[in-house]
Amino acid sequence: MRGFRATGRAGRALGHVIRVARAQCPRTSHYDLNQRVALITGGARGIGLATAKALTARGARVGLVDLDPDELRAAAAQLGTDTTAIAITADVTDPQAIEAEATQVAEHFGGIDLVIANAGIAPMPATARTMDPDEFERVVEVNLLGVYRTVRAGLEHVIERRGQVVLVSSVYAFLNGMVLTPYAVAKAGVEQLGRALRIELAPHGASATVAYFGFVDTRMVQRILDDASAQQRDELLPAFIRRRITAEAAADAVAQAIERRRARVVAPRYWAAISTLRGIVNPALDYLSAHDKRVIAMIRNSEAEARTPEGG
Repeated sequence: MRGFRATGRAGRALGHVIRVARAQCPRTSHYDLNQRVALITGGARGIGLATAKALTARGARVGLVDLDPDELRAAAAQLGTDTTAIAITADVTDPQAIEAEATQVAEHFGGIDLVIANAGIAPMPATARTMDPDEFERVVEVNLLGVYRTVRAGLEHVIERRGQVVLVSSVYAFLNGMVLTPYAVAKAGVEQLGRALRIELAPHGASATVAYFGFVDTRMVQRILDDASAQQRDELLPAFIRRRITAEAAADAVAQAIERRRARVVAPRYWAAISTLRGIVNPALDYLSAHDKRVIAMIRNSEAEARTPEGG
């Protein structure tokens, strides 16, 4: 009985949170981006730059954050003058640096309405057994803790202006992450962070969106998918899964999700069905993959090509 009473209290508490969220979240179906201020990490190219272009086209102003100062300045120059965009070099894994860049964006534009945590890296495909531990941990550090640190740096600004945070996850949040394990681990963590933030920000009139993309035709994706080994792996996936979308298509989906304050954005859209059915589909796919001779051969070939672990 004690367990049932605890469950009942938890249910009532959850119901209260939902009622508060409904009462305090803006009910308008359109969030006007004109004159809003967005902080975008990974803003020098790819999805980050494309998102900056999509937002500034709607009247927003942006602070772009990335590691390469030359690339970053060139990206900001594409967006106009410093009244529209500024470039700030910072590493999202450095808490002090990311706090400083959020402060700089807020001081330059008078506040921050949107935080778009987009910066991410991917490892060269390898099994968890053969991947360099430093590379594994670096991917998790950038893609998960970097997202958290970015959000944390801008969160009080977003709450003050009843704004939004966008966390760029991936379909790898619910796909099996074989040979890209740290990437999948991090993206699953980003999904959970975004879902929790959506509820935690609701009482403040702010919100969070999780973005799930399939394969976007960016430099990162090209680096890990356009070699001979990757093409061998691709043959194991249906053609519709391998289809890539442009960074511009991903960015437009993000902009529309912000305008509608959506809890999530999925592109291409068919991934939404796969996500919805993950509890049914994933166990079956995992079982089939573990017994598929082509998958087994791919794993063995991958490990044979990698450096044999010390003592292995």
